Amino acid sequence: MVNKQKSLIITNIENGMQQIVFNRPEKKNAFISQMYKDIIKILNESANNDAVTTVVITGNGDFYSSGNDFLSYTKNKNINADNEINIIQQFVESLILYPKLLIAVVNGPAIGIAATTLALFDIVYATNTAYFMTPFCKLGLSPEGCSTYTFPRIFGPSKAGEILYFGEKLSAKEALRFGFVSKIYKSNTANEIWTYLKNISSFSKESLIITKRLLTQWNKNPLIEVNKQELIELKQLFNNPNSIDHVMKYIIKKSKL
Repeated sequence: MVNKQKSLIITNIENGMQQIVFNRPEKKNAFISQMYKDIIKILNESANNDAVTTVVITGNGDFYSSGNDFLSYTKNKNINADNEINIIQQFVESLILYPKLLIAVVNGPAIGIAATTLALFDIVYATNTAYFMTPFCKLGLSPEGCSTYTFPRIFGPSKAGEILYFGEKLSAKEALRFGFVSKIYKSNTANEIWTYLKNISSFSKESLIITKRLLTQWNKNPLIEVNKQELIELKQLFNNPNSIDHVMKYIIKKSKL
């Protein structure tokens, strides 16, 4: 019997909409390198696929994503910190530069890079069970996903400080109030949001792409630069034994809860 490896990222295209699904529910859809690589490849191919008008990203199970799987990284002795940072940089850039409509359907909690990169999407929808959290300083790491640029502009400097410095949890209702998400839907009515999104297929593809270009072109260069600078800082922390020790203590503490 052939043992087929499970796809960590599921994708399909229907009526101009490409769905990308994080498919690691047993690990709360925590990201590992291969998932980043798969998403980068899919987005690059999608950008040149005339059959695609919109990409919608979501998670399988109760979590959108719990962010980076640090436990997996620390267990893998062959992990090269510089390579991992480069992959993350490419992933964030692929979101910044994606030329078509990019939508997130946040089906549950989004943590770390899964939360920060939502600010790079054109539209974000969330379930009432979703929350957003960035425990960077608790982990002994620094923010990424361009959040040092996007979050103060969305939430204001004080609220952004609470989120990025203290890792304060942001509820779906709070996210809606600040405009971080566009709409909240009940987790048991998920079909409604997908039915709603199918209507996009009747829109002009050319108009959507031009509107996207006009809305996003002013921030692309700053975001690319912010991404680079954030990851320079993160790389330094990854190469600092004290930071890795802090990450390990946090993981052990969380695993006991």
